[in-house]
Amino acid sequence: MRIIAADDDKLVAISLKTILESTGKVEVVALGSSAGEAVELYKKHKPDVALLDIRMGEVTGIDAAKEILGFDKDARVLFLTTFSDDEYIIESLRIGAKGYILKQNYDDIVPALEAVMSGQNVFGSEVVSRIPELMKSGGAFDFEKYDISDREQEILTLIAEGLSNKEIAGRLYLSEGTVRNYISSLLEKLSLRDRTQLAVFYYKQVKGG
Repeated sequence: MRIIAADDDKLVAISLKTILESTGKVEVVALGSSAGEAVELYKKHKPDVALLDIRMGEVTGIDAAKEILGFDKDARVLFLTTFSDDEYIIESLRIGAKGYILKQNYDDIVPALEAVMSGQNVFGSEVVSRIPELMKSGGAFDFEKYDISDREQEILTLIAEGLSNKEIAGRLYLSEGTVRNYISSLLEKLSLRDRTQLAVFYYKQVKGG
């Protein structure tokens, strides 16, 4: 797969390129050191995945991702950062990023890229474990307004907790195909794009985040 990578620490960026290309599975077509460069490199190379650091000076990787997704709604953006920060986690979910993993987990990067290429959203174990904690408080939500069934509500909740389709199927004794159908129904009813946005919807609308 072809990717671009952006990190304001050029040594880190070069090391990352070496590590990823040594696997034989990834071609790093360009390296950037700022959010602005990341956007321009994306436009120029149209990579399969944009691997972006978050903190890159005043203009962040989040800002770059917003701009990229603004002109290419199908862009695959994966954040790679040293910061497991609540605000960044929720913002990356909200804008439709495909993943958020920590730099310390170098062994996870290529599997994460492959998962993103296959259509999955990827959040490192440290991040996923914190999402339920961010979803505390909030009041009642009118699911009937959106014609969301009890079963769809269950699935929405489990998506927000970070469970995969397979895990949801096991929890609710359903087939994975049935879970996918429920998710498609939820996306249509709520006019959302993917399961990441479902999680954000749950966090903001159901739990009052």
